[in-house]
Amino acid sequence: MTENKEVYYSDYLQLDKILDAQHPESAKLNVEAHDEMLFIVIHQSYELWFKQILYELRSIIGIFNAPVVDDNEASMQTVVHRANRIIAILRILVDKINVMETMTSLDFLDFRDLLRPASGFQSVQWKELEALLGLRFQDRHGKHHYTSALKVPDVDRVKHTEDEDSLLALVSKWLERMPYLNDEAYWGSPVDRPEDHPFWKEYRGSYEESLLEIERGNIGLFDIVLFGKEAKRDRRLSPAASRSALFIMLYRGFPLLHMPFQLLMSLLEIDELMASWRTRHMNMVHRMIGARVGTGNSSGRNYLKAALDKHYIYHEVAELNGLLLPRHSLPQLPAKLIHKLGFSGVNDVPA
Repeated sequence: MTENKEVYYSDYLQLDKILDAQHPESAKLNVEAHDEMLFIVIHQSYELWFKQILYELRSIIGIFNAPVVDDNEASMQTVVHRANRIIAILRILVDKINVMETMTSLDFLDFRDLLRPASGFQSVQWKELEALLGLRFQDRHGKHHYTSALKVPDVDRVKHTEDEDSLLALVSKWLERMPYLNDEAYWGSPVDRPEDHPFWKEYRGSYEESLLEIERGNIGLFDIVLFGKEAKRDRRLSPAASRSALFIMLYRGFPLLHMPFQLLMSLLEIDELMASWRTRHMNMVHRMIGARVGTGNSSGRNYLKAALDKHYIYHEVAELNGLLLPRHSLPQLPAKLIHKLGFSGVNDVPA
């Protein structure tokens, strides 16, 4: 048996490497630029947090890539727990901009030109994070240029990540497998079309009655999202996945749907926090450099604004909130299904 070696704090954390990794360009040229150290430390810490988010995200994707994802096992609790950790980290990343904003425009101009053409636009880990969450190449703003400033190995790394299964794609497949709306034990004879299913038939009627006059167009969206009718746009969530997600949102009070609902809400919160980070970053850039181009020769604030508008990843999940009914208007579920969703015992299943 090998004797355990004593672990020393700085050796374990490799602090010699980390604390010797800040080399301001201004110091190399003997230029006075006090705030470049802050600029470096903040961006290095961002990349460390990106690494942790990617670590958590890949573990979640690994769970969803399993042949079977059992909602009753601990794996779903693990997914939600790690998704919440990603959310906690993203909150930190948004708040860190407060520290960056202690640097004024003149402080930044002391060293800004020394950074060209380096730019946050070259963050490979951020591009990997977006891709693994579900942002596709064709949905990116400036997609024809977003790898042009990268070195060849980094381009290959990003492209490889884009070929992997994204969380959005895997969640869609997981939602499609939800059995409760397709089980004859609960609903009787099967139906050929989902819109003829007794639940959705009743729900659609109640939803249409609930619409205000100016909302009448929503019934068309209802049919596109849930039944795939006249779909003229490329949707990431299939109609089957959308029906399952909406069902989970509607009946989240049942114990069996607690974790799936929390997962859906965590996706929306991740999207919201990433948008918050982009918004804070955009406003900070505008305050710091106004209408000037970024160090990577992007259009600065204008580029960031366009990316903010296009880079919502889970907007189709958010869209389902517009198809909800109040609890008092929901269809009554079959007794057997209520029993199943409530974690009831197997020996007292209602007839």
